[in-house]
Amino acid sequence: MLYNSANEWRKASHKRILFFGMSGLGKTHVSNMLRAQGDWFHYSIDYRIGTRYMGEYITDNAKSHAMKVPFLRELLLSDSIYIGSNLTFDNLAPVAAYLGKPGNPALGGLEIDEYRRRQEQFRMAEVHALLDTEYFIGRAARLYDYPHFICDTGGSICEWVDGDNPDDPVLNELAKHTLLIWIKGDDAHAKELIRRFDNNPKPMSYQPEFLNQSWETYLSKTNCLPDDVHPDDFIRWTYASALAHRQPRYHAMSKWGITVDAAQIAALSNPTDFDNLIADTLEKQG
Repeated sequence: MLYNSANEWRKASHKRILFFGMSGLGKTHVSNMLRAQGDWFHYSIDYRIGTRYMGEYITDNAKSHAMKVPFLRELLLSDSIYIGSNLTFDNLAPVAAYLGKPGNPALGGLEIDEYRRRQEQFRMAEVHALLDTEYFIGRAARLYDYPHFICDTGGSICEWVDGDNPDDPVLNELAKHTLLIWIKGDDAHAKELIRRFDNNPKPMSYQPEFLNQSWETYLSKTNCLPDDVHPDDFIRWTYASALAHRQPRYHAMSKWGITVDAAQIAALSNPTDFDNLIADTLEKQG
């Protein structure tokens, strides 16, 4: 690991960390807290995906919808209006809107083949964004004089890497430059995440094999044709099994770094507390 003891961590003049785990367990919360201190650079993988790797897809999708409206079509064809996404660290909705949900087009769903195509675009975008980490570490120091660096990953990182493979190219690259930190939830966190998702189902990205199996099982259990599927019903049905599917994959990744509990992250109130938590965890797990 980049830091093998509490002493190495405390003495490091350049601290470089990467958070991973399910969305909603505090990755962005602690990243924002550290960034607010003034000497941590916050690299958001989801923001990088939306601005660098999927920005054109997102904009073109919005334009395709606008072109269906005669008034807007005329203005677009004459270059009289401009359409773009207002994506920020706190508003990643344009990425989710592009990913979409599979099911009945009349209810806003995507045909399954188009959905799979966008899922693959997202997979490639996330892998590229993860592999940009070293570049942003250098950029943060070179341009902005930030001594410390946070890579804030999306919940789907575990879908594209194999923690049990010592030759995994993405994990090897990330572990070279950052201390990987798994923010681990318990059963109570899982129940709360499911409750939140049920109230507000949002698009997700899935490993292709998991998606295909889930889609076929859902069609069989509900006796639905693909174009009859209610998009929200499918992703609600899939969410709990997606959580269960990801847990062993996160656990395999944890061997590349350290593990902290989501409750410990939630209890942090300042960067000093965070430094102490990582030092103590390195002492116990190192």
